[in-house]
Amino acid sequence: MAEYLASIYGTEKDKVNCSFYFKIGACRHGDRCSRKHVKPTYSQTVLISNVYQNPAHDPSCVLTPEEVQQHFDLFFEDMFLELAKYGEIEELKVCDNVGDHLVGNVYVQFRLEEDALNCVEKLNDRYYAARPLWAELSPVTDFREACCRQYENSECSRSGFCNFMHIRKPSKGIESDLFKAQKLTLRELRKNRS
Repeated sequence: MAEYLASIYGTEKDKVNCSFYFKIGACRHGDRCSRKHVKPTYSQTVLISNVYQNPAHDPSCVLTPEEVQQHFDLFFEDMFLELAKYGEIEELKVCDNVGDHLVGNVYVQFRLEEDALNCVEKLNDRYYAARPLWAELSPVTDFREACCRQYENSECSRSGFCNFMHIRKPSKGIESDLFKAQKLTLRELRKNRS
């Protein structure tokens, strides 16, 4: 019996634990969900809720798509540089959904769990764009499971109200440049220590 319960944990068959919370670290039902949201005590992934404000979601937005992308690229770079202060980043994902439980969510996966925990502790005392940050450890371990496959192929019929992550991507080269810079910085730090 224990083996069976372990095999269905966090899946649709699990009638006790919320599979959406397990996959994406958020649930559209929130505290009213009929299933449990088991918050991890250790994780490499941090969720910073509702931090990205996409200007294109504002009905009075007059920015061109290029200007909206430029706005996002600056946000992505700013987030990466700020979060890299807490440890080595393996992945950084920003949701472009408009549903309350995913709107503006930023997910950062660190190489070490200790760095993620330190990040949560420090960010909860910080502000971004004059708004308080709210960070928590997230159960998300595999972003391929959490992302909407139809959105990646531009075929999601639910648009921004999908229950899976619609990941906004920075312009070509920005993400790879940031990871290269992080790698060089870490190499220099290790070299200076020895």
